[in-house]
This record gives sequence, C-alpha cells and structure tokens, in this order.
Amino acid sequence: MSTDRLRNGAKHGKIEYKWMVLSVVTLGALLAAIDSSIVILALPSIMIDLTTNMVTAIWVLMGYILMNTIFLITFGRLADLFGRVRMYNLGFLVFTAGSVLCALAHTGLELVIFRLVQGVGGAMLMANGMALITEAFPPHERGRAMGINSITWALGNIIGPVLGGLILSVASWRLIFLINLPVGLAGTLWGYLALHELAKPARREKVDLPGVLFFSLAITALLLVLTQNMSWGWFSPPILALFALFLLSAAAFLLWEKRNPQPVINPALFQNRVFSLSTFAAVLQSLAMFSVFFLIVFYLQGIKGENPFKAALMILPMPVVQSVLGPLGGIFADRHGARLPATAGLLLQGLATYILSGLKPDSSYAVFFAGLTIMGIGGALFWSPNTSAVMGAAPRQRLGVASATLATLRQCGMVMSFALALVVAAASMPFEIMTKVFLGTSGRLSGAIAAGFSAGLDQALRVSTIIVLISALLTWLANDRPQSARAQIEN
Repeated sequence: MSTDRLRNGAKHGKIEYKWMVLSVVTLGALLAAIDSSIVILALPSIMIDLTTNMVTAIWVLMGYILMNTIFLITFGRLADLFGRVRMYNLGFLVFTAGSVLCALAHTGLELVIFRLVQGVGGAMLMANGMALITEAFPPHERGRAMGINSITWALGNIIGPVLGGLILSVASWRLIFLINLPVGLAGTLWGYLALHELAKPARREKVDLPGVLFFSLAITALLLVLTQNMSWGWFSPPILALFALFLLSAAAFLLWEKRNPQPVINPALFQNRVFSLSTFAAVLQSLAMFSVFFLIVFYLQGIKGENPFKAALMILPMPVVQSVLGPLGGIFADRHGARLPATAGLLLQGLATYILSGLKPDSSYAVFFAGLTIMGIGGALFWSPNTSAVMGAAPRQRLGVASATLATLRQCGMVMSFALALVVAAASMPFEIMTKVFLGTSGRLSGAIAAGFSAGLDQALRVSTIIVLISALLTWLANDRPQSARAQIEN
C-alpha cells in the first residue's frame, strides 16, 4: 500500500489510519497535559512535604522541560533514521517509568532527578507527535487534526487540576505521578498495535552528537545562572564560571552547526520566511506565557490561601475556553491561512497578561476570571494555526527534524520562561523579602512577603505582555502560504 494512499485515508480495519495515528498521539498529549498541570498544582504541597524551597520546586518543572529541550532534536533525528513510530512507542514506556520513580522520591533533589528521566520519555513523544500527524493527514486537514490535538491538551489541563485538586485534598502528592501508570501502559500497547511506518527511514544520515553536547551545555549553564544567582550571588565564582561555560558552549554550537553537513538544527529550514518567523513567534509566545500558570497557582495557594481543589476550580476558565475554541483556529487556518487567527490570539494573550499583572492579595475573582478567559481564547486561536504554518513549510522528508526543531525551540522558550519570571520577580523585591519568598520552605505567604510576591508577579507579567506583543508582530509579518513555503525548501 503506497504512502500517499495511507496518508489520504486508506483503511486500517474499519478505521482510517490517519485517525488511528491521531488517537495515539492524542493519548500521548493527554498524558503529558495532565501530568504538567497536576505537577504545577502540587508544588506548594511538595515544598512543604519535602522541606524544599521554591527554586528547587521550579527545577522540578524545569528539569522535565530541560530534558525535553535537550533531547527533542536528537530523538527527532533518530526517528528519521530508525523510524518515528518506534521512537514514539518507546517514549510512552520511559515516561511511565519516570512517573513511578517520581512517586518514590524522598527529597527535592531526588524528585528533580526522576523528573529528568520522565522528561526523556516526554521528549520521545513530543519529537514525533506532530510529525506523525503531518505525515498521516493531507495538507487541507492538518489544521483540523492539530486543532483536535490542541483540544486534548486543553482537556488535560482541565482534568489535571480537578483530578489533582481532589487527590491533594485527600491523599499524598505522590499519587499524582502514579496515575500516569495505567495511561502510560495503555498508550504503549495501543501505539504498538495501531501504528506503522509510512516513510522510509533515511539510514545514511548521522546524529550530530557534538552539536547536541554543545547545545545541552549552553542551555543548562544558562538555566543554572538564572536560578542559582539568588543563592550564590551574581558575581560569585560559580555563577561567573557557569556564564563563561554558556558563552563558550553557545559559540561552539554555532560554529559547529555552520560547518556540519548534518546539523542538529537544519539552517535550510530557516531560509524560509514562514518557517523562521512562525518558529520565532512560537518561541517568544512560550517565553512569555508558560510561567504564567505557575505564578497564578502559587498566587492562589500561597497568597490567597486557597486549598488545592478550590484553586483548581478557579483556574478552569482558561483550559475550558481553550478546549471549546481549539478547533476553530485550526479550521480557520486551513481555509484562510494562519496569520489572522494566530496574530489575534497573541494580542488577546497580551491583553490577558496585562490584566493579570494587576492582581493583589485582595483582588476580586472577577479580574482573575477575565484574565484567564481571555488568555484561553488567545491560546486557542494561536496554537494550531502556528503549528500548521510551521509544519506546512517543512519539506516532507524532514518532518521529524522540523517537528523536533519547533518543539525544541518552544521548549527553550518554556524553560527560560520560568527562569526569566524568577529573575524579574526577584529583582523587584527587597533582598530580605526575596530570600524568604524563593529560598524559604513555606508554601504559604503573608504580610510583607505576600506583598513582595505580588509586586514580583506584577513585573513578571508586564514583561510577558511586552514579549507576547513582539511575537504577534512576527506572526503578522510571516507569509502564511505553507504549500508554497514547502516548495521553496524542497526545490
């Protein structure tokens, strides 16, 4: 059976193969979405139970994303070499094993390490999910398929907080990791039974291990600089040494990639206007928005004093709206192009972060509700049109690398989002307040400490507003003609 026939709707039993692909990728997205939203909600409880500080708690989040960022490109290339179906199925298994280890952690450091393992599995899933969808669906249906996948992320962000709030109200935070076990095992089995390769692996190519090493050293060193300066000081020898390591590794990465015939990130992809501008817009959107959920959860539990279940219910407007409106952005992009919905979505998210920047310890829920609802609408309009534009601009034989490149750079934005929010918030506080907020081990803030955190929240969200508006400008400037874009690269 030919690849084109499979892609355009050949039957797999009674179900078209493209829908089989979407079901497996959707299950993986659901697993990752539930896990991410539950973990953020549980951080105050984890801080108290493991007697750890907020910087370590943030590394529980960043460690997972860091592994995603480091290995996405590598696993995307390995998938092109040996088969993306095989890599995707292995990701389910590794992610599930990492989840079980997280549930067994007894210290903050152990939890961070086990989240690194979980992140490796997540990288295998993320590097290949969008490529599997792009490969299985014809161009005029990809936006709808990605919109459906984005609904899954939104539904996971609904199920996650509610389920997590219930669990944290009656049981230990450890159970939030154990619930991944049945879903992960089901995904492993379903992927093994349902999926098969459509594209012939390009076995003559090689993995750029030096490039991966330089990239990993650079981003890890920069994250350590941004998060550990509060403990060690900006001009302490360890921070200066890490910053030097970042500069040297980044320079080595750029020089190596320029000369390497098979680089980690293919420069040819960025010669196309659609791919480059849309990808950079996605990076900035991630940088601006990803830490917002963490800041809001800590505001509700640490400042307002809400219990985990009530906090979960209060943040539902954003994922609910995004799940309802998610397909509309993709459908509109299929018919009219990605520029208008993606740009509108970013402008709305900029408005949302500006509204939320005004939150105080005594702010009403109406302000909070308005900001989260607008943010959800913006996310629904941006995500699938942006992804569809980027993937539509990639050559078909490089879909794995293109998908992994987009995901890696988004992950760079995400992981840097936490570090940037930490630095901006800390810079707006007096030193003694900053140390109590970020280096203390209490999940509940009050008095001057609460006021200090609110001031930091305000500054972090205002910076997010500026960044997301820049992303909107890049999106508007992009030429949203994905098929022509792909032809430019292939020719």
